[in-house]
Amino acid sequence: MLFRKKSSEESTTAAPVDEPTHEASAKKGRPTPTRRQAEARRNRPLVPADRKEARRQAKEKRDERFRREQEAMTTGDERYMPPQHRGPIRRFIRDYLDARWSICEFMMPVMLVFIALSLAFSFIAPAQQTNGQLPVVMMVMFIFFYGALLLCIIEGVIVWQILKRRIRERFPDKVIPRGSWFYAFSRMLMARRWRSPAPQVGRGEFPKGSKKQKD
Repeated sequence: MLFRKKSSEESTTAAPVDEPTHEASAKKGRPTPTRRQAEARRNRPLVPADRKEARRQAKEKRDERFRREQEAMTTGDERYMPPQHRGPIRRFIRDYLDARWSICEFMMPVMLVFIALSLAFSFIAPAQQTNGQLPVVMMVMFIFFYGALLLCIIEGVIVWQILKRRIRERFPDKVIPRGSWFYAFSRMLMARRWRSPAPQVGRGEFPKGSKKQKD
């Protein structure tokens, strides 16, 4: 009886000793991860821990994209320009218009002067305007401004017809993008130094394929 009691106590005390061995063997028995699994674990994208960090990263990306766009609008690098300025046809339109003089490019300064003088006369001679009597200078200004505006519209129509024909001669296999006429006319209205993208050619340096191109 004593022998049996002693042997049972030894078995109960020896049982916990085998548990670490079983756990160690279980760890060793796990399959070793493959190289692809290890690389996938390392290349897992880092997700921001909070929304504030996500907004900060998104703002940095927007600022970087805006900086590249502004730099491209100055240097003429079409890779980073907004989509409406990309493509050979849009580049041809810009170069052709930037190489020529036009009446329309002086309309913006004339308009600013006209507005400034109109405001000045409204303070100088309010009585005459109330009675319906405009000064002679004001009438001359109105005639000059609207005459220049009419000439600008006529010039825009003629230049677009010429430009459209030369685009088709230069790019016979391409379709003129929609809205190109407005793109051209709005560029004509801007003074050369205010145009965006910035001009990449000088006066008289017409693009290749234009009949006005210098040989």
